[in-house]
Formats: sequence, structure tokens, C-alpha cells
Amino acid sequence: MPEPLSTESTAFRSALEVIRAVEPRVADAIGQEVADQREMLKLIASENYASPATLLAMGNWFSDKYAEGTVGRRFYAGCRNVDTVEALAAEHARELFGAEHAYAQPHSGIDANLVAFWAVLAQRVEAPALQNAGVRNVNDLSEADWAELRRAFGNQRMLGMSLDAGGHLTHGFRPNISGKMFDQRSYGTDPATGLIDYEALRVSAREFKPLIIVAGYSAYPRLVNFRIMREIADEVGATLMVDMAHFAGLVAGKVLTGDFDPVSHAQIVTTTTHKSLRGPRGGMVLCDSSLADQVDRGCPMVLGGPLPHVMAAKAVALAEARRPEFREYAQAVVDNARALAEGLMRRGAKLVTGGTDNHLNLIDVSSYGLTGRQAESALLESGIVTNRNAIPADPNGAWYTSGIRIGTPALTTRGLGATEMDEIAGLIDRVLATTEAGTTAKGAPSKAQHILDPKIADEISHRATDLLTGFPLYPEIDLG
Repeated sequence: MPEPLSTESTAFRSALEVIRAVEPRVADAIGQEVADQREMLKLIASENYASPATLLAMGNWFSDKYAEGTVGRRFYAGCRNVDTVEALAAEHARELFGAEHAYAQPHSGIDANLVAFWAVLAQRVEAPALQNAGVRNVNDLSEADWAELRRAFGNQRMLGMSLDAGGHLTHGFRPNISGKMFDQRSYGTDPATGLIDYEALRVSAREFKPLIIVAGYSAYPRLVNFRIMREIADEVGATLMVDMAHFAGLVAGKVLTGDFDPVSHAQIVTTTTHKSLRGPRGGMVLCDSSLADQVDRGCPMVLGGPLPHVMAAKAVALAEARRPEFREYAQAVVDNARALAEGLMRRGAKLVTGGTDNHLNLIDVSSYGLTGRQAESALLESGIVTNRNAIPADPNGAWYTSGIRIGTPALTTRGLGATEMDEIAGLIDRVLATTEAGTTAKGAPSKAQHILDPKIADEISHRATDLLTGFPLYPEIDLG
């Protein structure tokens, strides 16, 4: 007699059957995505695996609701159940991170950053402008007042980490909206060490006098001292904003504490809810109570209607992160990243900053004679999913790059440990060491094309799949 299906298997099988009855190609793509993720080494630092409970929380009738406004103050009727899940998400976030206020509506990390930028602008620029105009409400402003207010908003300054040093597009990268909203300047890292030079940052802040200093990163493998960052911000009268999207799980898991806990030091903190936090794709803002009113105006100031079904999933994931086992997971993420770094360096790989203190490593693949794009493609052919990334002073720019970023949150979720990380380091090194730069159709050197023996790629891919067999993804789910 066959074993009865688990509750999770029944739920997901039923969901796929319902979808297949309408559009079978979508159902097939969903099933294939699960199969692909089960067989490949996922080392993208910004990806993870959400729990079945989190995934299921997104597929429900909350998706049908409009709920502009905030808890108890909606512009649509019939939102009492949305109020419940949004309030729960905010409550879990406050308790988990020790924040005074939490805003769970942002659809993504970029949305969360836009809410934060405009909240600071509203607090620091709008209020004085209104007072100077002798009015209490923006609705009372004349056209001339509005012109002055637009001028004041547009002339504010931001100091953020440069993209090649490990910062994010939304930290002032010129083609991004953040680089167009602000008069922007970047800080980088010490050319010799790859580490943040806090004294150089202090000098730049004194000279530039920004309204906002943005800390946080998407490709910096070390810790940031947020106590020092706050000291610098206070010295020049700036608001310290931290984007912890990448390392929020390490903060939630109490791996990053004291000087390295951004919520203890920054006036406003943004994050995604996926990545190391292991929740649904979405964003969130944490802030001091002094900024709460401005942050809660994210909709309609920046956001459209919130996504109640995703806020429900955020509440579930944040509840999971409050469990003791999440702390064990967060520590294992860092331990695995260090083991992976040690394994790579022992085999001769060159890592930016010579190692890691968090969840990611950045390999300088120029030592293998490759660009980041070539390395990324060769690794993918071999069953290892990574992403190319710029390194400090990258000669190949942000498209081809000279680096590969690898992270351990996803594989740690599957249960892999230090022994497996060392073997994975060997697989990565073998792929990169046996890959050659290709040429264009005209025989010129190419930054995109690569040459890798298909037999080696196939061998590595099979070994990757074999390695994962002992660490099944969603073992409770059998899709048949």
C-alpha cells in the first residue's frame, strides 16, 4: 500500500492540476523550475528557498484586494483581513529586529529604498519649506511655493557606496533613479585591502555634506561598522540609511550584533524579505519613530496598491525567522561562506579582500584569464549557478565584469556544510581552470565567448547533482 501523500505534496499537486487545466505550459514551467533547482548548485548570493508555508501564503484571495493606505486607514472598504496580516508582518519585524517602526508594504528592495529616500526628504526638506512658506499643509502651497519645494528636493546630496566597491544600483548609481534624484557622490574601498576606509569616508562626508549617507552592500564580503557610520553621519548632520537587503537574515539571526547591527545605529533601514531572510520576494522599511509618519506614506507617495498576499507571506516568513533554529541557520550561512572561501583560496583562487565575514565571496576571475561573463556561463554549463559581478576598479566594467559573486544562503537552507563547501570550491576551481577565453567570429579576443570541454562540464554537472542528492530540496513535496 503506497505511503500517504504529505499535506504539502497534496497542496502543490492540487495547485498544479488547477493551473494545468487552464494553461498547461505554465504548470509545466513551474514543475521544471522545481526540478532544475533540485539538481543545480545555487550559489547566487541574493537567492534562497522559501518554505512551503511562505509559498502557499502568496497564492490566495488576498491577491484580489486593493488596500491603499495603512492599517486602519484605508482608501478602500473591506480591508479588515488585510489589516490583520499587515499588522502581523509589522509586529514580527519589530520584534525580530528590535525596530521602533516597521513598514511591510514595499514590493521590492528598490521600492523600499525609494520610500526611505522620500521619507527622509519629506522630514528634512518638506517641513522647513512649509514653515518658511507660512503654511501647514502642502495643499495650501502656491505654485511659487511648489517651485521652491521642487528646487529644495532636487538639490539634496547623497553619499553612497560605489557599485564596483560592492554597493547597489540604488545607492546613487547614475543611471538609476537614486542617481538622478540626488546630487550624488560615491565612497569606495582601500585599493590595497578592498576594505572600507572610514577615515577617507569621513573626509568625504565633511567636504560633501550630504543629506543622506547610505551604508550596506550587495557585493562586499566583509562587515560594516555601523557605529562609525552613524558617528560620521551625525558629525555632518546627515541621516544614516542602511540597506541590509543582502544580510538581513544575519541580523535577524543575531550573527551581526553590536557595532554590526544596522538597526541599532541607523535612523532608517531597508531590506528585502527574500535573500538571507528566506521569505517571499518583497521589501520592508524599519525606522525610528520620528520617521514613522513619513514612511507610512509610502503609498501613495511612491508605491501603488500594496500586495496583501505577499504581506501575508512576509508575516509567515518573519514568524519563522523568530524561531531559535533560524539563529542556527544564520550562523551556518557565515560558517559555510568562510569554508567556501578557504577552499577556494587553498586552490589558488583570488578573492576580493582575501576572504569573507558574511554570506558571500567575490572571486576575481581575471587570475584564470576570464571575464565574469565567461566564468558565469562556464559554471552554468557545469550545473553551478552564480552571477558575474564587478570588482573594485574593474577594467571590464559592469556588463562583462572581472568577478563572480557566490553566496551560501540557499545551499545552507538545504543543509550542506563545511565538507560540502570544500568540495564545491574544488568544482568551481576545476571549471574555471579548464575554461579558456573564446574569440569572436572574426578571430578577435572575446569578453563573452568561452571554451570548455563538454565532457568536463558534464562531469561537473553530474557531480553537483550527486552531491545534492543527500540534501533534497523540499523533501516533503512529491510532485509525482
